[in-house]
Amino acid sequence: MTDYAKLDAWIDAHFDEEVKFLQQLVQVPTDTPPGNNAPHAERTAELLKDFGLDAEKHAVPAQDVKDYGLESITNLIVRRKYGNDGKDSGGGLTVALNAHGDVVPPGEGWTHPPYGGEIADGSLYGRAAAVSKSDFASFTFALRALEAVAKPTKGSVELHFTYDEEFGGILGPGWLLKNGLTKPDLMIAAGFSYEVVTAHNGCLQMEVTVHGKMAHAAIPTSGIDALQGAVKILNALYAQNALYQQVTSKVEGITHPYLNVGRVEGGTNTNVVPGKVVFKLDRRMIPEENPAEVEANIRQVIADAAAESAGITVDIKRLLLANSMQPLAGNKPLVDAIQKHGGELFGEPIKAMGTPLYTDVRLYGEAGIPGVIYGAGPRTVLESHAKRSDERVLLEDLRRATKVIARTLSDLLA
Repeated sequence: MTDYAKLDAWIDAHFDEEVKFLQQLVQVPTDTPPGNNAPHAERTAELLKDFGLDAEKHAVPAQDVKDYGLESITNLIVRRKYGNDGKDSGGGLTVALNAHGDVVPPGEGWTHPPYGGEIADGSLYGRAAAVSKSDFASFTFALRALEAVAKPTKGSVELHFTYDEEFGGILGPGWLLKNGLTKPDLMIAAGFSYEVVTAHNGCLQMEVTVHGKMAHAAIPTSGIDALQGAVKILNALYAQNALYQQVTSKVEGITHPYLNVGRVEGGTNTNVVPGKVVFKLDRRMIPEENPAEVEANIRQVIADAAAESAGITVDIKRLLLANSMQPLAGNKPLVDAIQKHGGELFGEPIKAMGTPLYTDVRLYGEAGIPGVIYGAGPRTVLESHAKRSDERVLLEDLRRATKVIARTLSDLLA
């Protein structure tokens, strides 16, 4: 047997245990909002301890979390050092594996319980089963296989299990990095199995409040209709969306910028001229765009459209500004190893490409840490049902991705 074959065999022998671990993780809800995620971190730490892995618990101060709009965040770091009898890295690389536990609420339309972790037709169902509690499992069991089989004598591996991806990562990886709690040489973040992602879109989210003047619907001329003002603004934004399609990214896997208005609310009753309308927009930015220029442009479009309606005023609040992930040259060893082992285990080429998603991986890149996105999952977000009903991960993808990560770690720490 080659060392790779031994790693694969260990993962096969412990795969039922890995699946049970994932089920237990899915069964603890992490709906964000409201974002009470400390209980999941506590449960994860308990389960890791059963495997002999001690997790450092890094609780973000309660006031910081509250000001951020969430309830509780405890980020976890597991540090495994292989030099000098486990006291240091022995001069080798430190490789971090990051996955996030927070996830959007389940919503409606499920045919399997969203927190049941049920298995059907070869897939495990549940909110966060694919994104990204599956990679809590793949990364943990890849690490266990590495230690059981390859027994590295230098370097180190860190597991970063964080709880602020949905809100942008500032209190997840961003908080760990800012506070000097970690500085790995390379990192792999949760992703899908059939491509290794080296770049991704940025994201700007804004809340726009359109003010008019309430009035009785019987005498509408005594008021100023905030909804009519909002409609003009929305039409101007959607016109921009058509223009965005003429801008093309050079990064494979990423097409063009786009804008989505995901929430609109306003008015007080059917017989009242609405005095206030609030909507929230999401603007995805391709890697070639400048975030400051994008935000300035959006604000100008809104201001110009609002000026067309007498008496309408607008407040604009930035909710999130997540930069795009730019590939760093140092990520080549990660890309090469994942492509090599992924190609062998999945029986097809694993492309290095970009994704239109945005993730908290960018924060590692901004700290100068080369990284890629790779993990357990199908070919596309659509297939995973992430952020939709019946989210699922194909168990064979989980098994093979765990092997890819274990082999990659073995190469990097050899």
